[in-house]
Amino acid sequence: MTSEELAWKIRRHGVEMTHLSGGSHIGAILSVADIVAFLYTNILKYDTKNPSWEERDRFILSKGHAGASIYAALAEVGFFDVDELKTHYANGSRLSGHVSHHVPGVDLSTGSLGHGLSVGVGMAYSAKKSNKNWKTYVVLGDGECDEGSVWEAALFANHFRLNNLVAIIDHNHMQSLDFNENTIELENLAEKWTAFGWNVIEIDGNNHTEIKRAFDSVLKIANHKPTVIIANTIKGFGIPFMQNDILWHYRFPHDGWEYDCAVNELHKNKPNKVRDIYTPNGIMNPVLPTKQDDVGNDHTFTFTWETNYPEKMRRVTAKSGTFDKVEYIK
Repeated sequence: MTSEELAWKIRRHGVEMTHLSGGSHIGAILSVADIVAFLYTNILKYDTKNPSWEERDRFILSKGHAGASIYAALAEVGFFDVDELKTHYANGSRLSGHVSHHVPGVDLSTGSLGHGLSVGVGMAYSAKKSNKNWKTYVVLGDGECDEGSVWEAALFANHFRLNNLVAIIDHNHMQSLDFNENTIELENLAEKWTAFGWNVIEIDGNNHTEIKRAFDSVLKIANHKPTVIIANTIKGFGIPFMQNDILWHYRFPHDGWEYDCAVNELHKNKPNKVRDIYTPNGIMNPVLPTKQDDVGNDHTFTFTWETNYPEKMRRVTAKSGTFDKVEYIK
């Protein structure tokens, strides 16, 4: 299975899992899908028959709210049956809304942001002290980089020269209720990581050729620093009406046009060899949105709730599905 094929399956499973469960975070699942897919098809060393294999690479999805992406990847590569994905969020299911270490193939339960890199640093440090050859990979959210513990971990990783550690930031430029820059100014993110002593690689995180280039570069780096890949992505990538719309951070695809259109948008770019186990031919005669439906609107906090304080505030907007500009407003 190619990384592109697995990425499509992660997105399709993500739509189904959140639809069935009424669970959140489809936007984050869609943005990180390409990164997760490439890791599981090309980078990580693992054994599906022996999830606790000592020589496996350690992997942490620190942005644990996008846990459906990991569950989908684990099922597709053989850690457990794909049919179990339908139990996501259900009472008694081990596939909890945020990543759970009770699932085979998961090294750390996550969801409380800011913890994953700290634990990953500890894993990488332990490997160094024990002369182990396995590596540690941690995927963070960009909004998560507001957490002070992330930067404490970054300092530690540089100080102890943890070149067996790779962090990947799913930089979709949005968090919770708004764009990052409207929440807490984060840029220039690359300069911050450079200042903390890390090797920094910036890429388009929804482009598999660029993801490959980044990991090829990691192998060629000869110094003893940890590496961070800043993967610029689009929240909701793959489903146009979800892209850069903060509504889909917490919303799930409801019955009707939301689900039907999400599935059919994915089918427009379905790889030839991939089979959709839920709707093999997409949705026939889909329900379509009407003028009364809430689609194509700006749902960011700065747009929907204006305030006179401070007198001037920064508003980041998106245009044509890409991160676009910063403008000052009164």
